[in-house]
Amino acid sequence: MGVQEVLVLGDSDLLVHQIQGEWEIRDLKLIPYRQCLHDLCQQFQSIEFRHILRIHNEVADDLDTLASMLHHPDKAYVDPLHIQVNDLHAYCNMVEEELDGEPWFHDIKGYIRRGVYLVQATGDQKRTIRRLASGFFFSGGVLYKRTPDLGLLRCVDAK
Repeated sequence: MGVQEVLVLGDSDLLVHQIQGEWEIRDLKLIPYRQCLHDLCQQFQSIEFRHILRIHNEVADDLDTLASMLHHPDKAYVDPLHIQVNDLHAYCNMVEEELDGEPWFHDIKGYIRRGVYLVQATGDQKRTIRRLASGFFFSGGVLYKRTPDLGLLRCVDAK
């Protein structure tokens, strides 16, 4: 992909220091992995490893989830993922109070979390909830909707 410079952010202080050679690797099973990583590092002009506290790395779980959704055969070209962090809020499709007091995505959230439908749901409604749920996922207790361009929309209620 032509990448020359890499910044690796890791939430394990131990692994970051071991990879940089600052700390000793005592587990013999990890030594071949370190050697493999060292060989991979030779392919770049510049590579830097930094430790980031897990509390400040909230995007890591989202990236793991996103990576698990991308299926591609070996040697296939994968477009780079560009992430922008904006201080301004994005847009909202609809944030209105529902008559029953639950957010519009309540049925989907219940199905994804517990695998249950509303008691009064008909067969058609259950099928619709299953179909809609395929476009949503949980990360850190927050429900997100996937967009066709791999964007993520956070589902919020009126509160």
